[in-house]
Amino acid sequence: MPTQAKAAVIDEITERFQNSSAAVLTEYRGLTVAQLTELRRSLGEGSSYAVVKNTLTKRAADSVGFSDLGPLLNGPTAIAFIEGDPVNAAKAIRDFARANPLLVVKGGVVDGRTVDAAEVTRLADVEPREVLLAKLAGAMKGNLTKAAGLFQAPLSQVARLAAALQEKKAADAPAEAAAPAADDTAAADTTPDTTDAAADAAASDA
Repeated sequence: MPTQAKAAVIDEITERFQNSSAAVLTEYRGLTVAQLTELRRSLGEGSSYAVVKNTLTKRAADSVGFSDLGPLLNGPTAIAFIEGDPVNAAKAIRDFARANPLLVVKGGVVDGRTVDAAEVTRLADVEPREVLLAKLAGAMKGNLTKAAGLFQAPLSQVARLAAALQEKKAADAPAEAAAPAADDTAAADTTPDTTDAAADAAASDA
């Protein structure tokens, strides 16, 4: 491939990395064109699934700080570039791989950080962003300031906050039932301690 053509491909892959909410690297050996088309359609509007050259993709990944993807770029590689909610795309890829075991998930990038295949699978098991946000907003009992902050959080942060909220509520439930209000301000605040902890976590991660 001429140098100018290679540069154009690298630029295109670089742009896709930069503009995607997630990118999942896969090995597609043995899949038919019809199967790949089915997977591409399942990813949702705006997303794409493209066969790439490993050497050029490595250069693009290096240029945007994803050098950790280097070891994954071997064998026949295709990348799902996701626009929109990475959870929904991860579910689509997981479901397709279950029905078509020849598709192998290698890893990828989610919310600007590299992840392995196991993390992509865990992402597929997370509830959609809208569900998590609704649960967190409900747990805040109408505290709009904290709700607004959480609605701007990255997906991975929201998932961590949801897990932390559940664990903290379970651990603190007996203590909160028995403990009196520390002062008038605490008594007037109807927001649970777990909500403050979640909001503080969101602020520190932002």
